[in-house]
Amino acid sequence: MRAFKSFEPNRAVGAACMATLLAAVIWTPALAAKPARSLSGSASGYVMQRQSGPSRTVVSTGAGTWVATFTDGARTVALAGPKRTFGEPTTTSATVTTSVWVRLLATPFTGSVNTTWLDHARVDTSADVLATAMQYIAGAPTISNSTGVRIAGDADYGPLQADGSRSAGADFNDFLGVSWNYASGTVDAPEASELGALDCSGFMRMLFGYRGGVPLVLTPDGGKSLPRHSWEIAESGPGVVVIPNSGAQPSSRAALQAGDIVAFDASTTDGTRIDHVGMFLGRDSAGHDRFISSRITANGPTLGDLGGRSSLDGTGLYALSFRSARRV
Repeated sequence: MRAFKSFEPNRAVGAACMATLLAAVIWTPALAAKPARSLSGSASGYVMQRQSGPSRTVVSTGAGTWVATFTDGARTVALAGPKRTFGEPTTTSATVTTSVWVRLLATPFTGSVNTTWLDHARVDTSADVLATAMQYIAGAPTISNSTGVRIAGDADYGPLQADGSRSAGADFNDFLGVSWNYASGTVDAPEASELGALDCSGFMRMLFGYRGGVPLVLTPDGGKSLPRHSWEIAESGPGVVVIPNSGAQPSSRAALQAGDIVAFDASTTDGTRIDHVGMFLGRDSAGHDRFISSRITANGPTLGDLGGRSSLDGTGLYALSFRSARRV
């Protein structure tokens, strides 16, 4: 388990499997043992409704029960599923109980729902994007792939520096300890000192890119792939902006959906540039909109309140510095 630091928030914030139940996450019910559920809506029984802000297709059963939301230009799909609760009791008493599951399409949604994909997604109880994020918090057990590479587990933020802080720069392949070959021909070798570490944007790239299949790139490519830095993800990443950056705390969070990447201007040393990103989880037990991110003061991914409450509303550090949201 990582060692948490006790100093005040450092405001210079730098940019598989459901069967493995994390001790820090409360699962309700025990999903790994849950059999496939029967579908209340077949391919001919779904009701599709187009909505705006953002443009999307909302799917329900003939009885009017919400099934899924597909957003134009985005890969992430919100689905109705078994209720589960996410928590990190060592850093917050708040928990997020949700029946929303988030899965990724192979390509961005173009307006036509693939009902075969939807039928399968509705009964899939493997780890979704939200559950995958919990595989990196403090105390999370190691998960290795078939070749023995550690792809998940308790992650640090970055190497410890002489002044007691943690350095930014740990990308997904640094955590893995493997070189990554980009489509451009660039080969990014891992930093040995960053093995098992993820900074804020590296965490998002691990979740949506390496684990989720969204293409990755080192520099922006017009929104086709997920770039390296937090400000690039917010400004020119793939998907659609659901809350635009007005330079101030958004007046409304109504467009937010679980799985959206949320962006912050949390540092006072880099002007108004976005310098931190995380992922929205949902409304917590205290009535706040809670997110998960990798941060310096928590030394890695957390949905807790160490170094600032992980909520998008209120007057805390991250609430006041919340600027925009993107649906990948």
